[in-house]
Amino acid sequence: HDAIREGTKLITKLGSENNFNVTLTNNSKFISKKELKKTDVIIFLCTTLDVFNDDEEKMMEDFIKKGGGFVGIHSATDTEYDWNWYGNLVGAYFRSHPDVMSARILTVENKITDHLDSEWNIEDEWYNFNYTNENIKILLNLDESSYEGGDHPDYHPITWYHEYDGGRSFYTGLGHTNEVYQDNRFIALLEKGILYVSNVKF
Repeated sequence: HDAIREGTKLITKLGSENNFNVTLTNNSKFISKKELKKTDVIIFLCTTLDVFNDDEEKMMEDFIKKGGGFVGIHSATDTEYDWNWYGNLVGAYFRSHPDVMSARILTVENKITDHLDSEWNIEDEWYNFNYTNENIKILLNLDESSYEGGDHPDYHPITWYHEYDGGRSFYTGLGHTNEVYQDNRFIALLEKGILYVSNVKF
């Protein structure tokens, strides 16, 4: 995804503003006991398909079970289809998407979303999902009457959070376009999602 560059800039900026260190890597060997001991949150920024081997998957599971945090952005749901534990952690798997277009989002009231209007529009690539976890707590819903190509007319969460297997998870389907990472609404949403899974009050 071209937007990975913009995403890394934003996450680094959020780290400097909130006094947490950020390590950026596209190498799964970073998932080691040594590194995870000094890590509070793992962020999957537009990951795709199989990214971990069996040993790394086990270390990721142990990390969450010990209270670690996970943030998934956009195609994090297009990742690790054969790892059911991960599917429940992220909350859904990608199924399909139409072309990039503007859509209306309906906000569910929460501390993570209290900066957002009850309804707002933004342009992005809108995923259809196979939802895997019934216990997700919805933050944003897509209004399918506002765009073409949706497959969930009655239930289309696009951003959510939940506690899972000892840790915390936050996922947003936004994040395909470069412009989204410069949108103040998304910036605050991602910041609060990271702080939530870090167990930091805001």
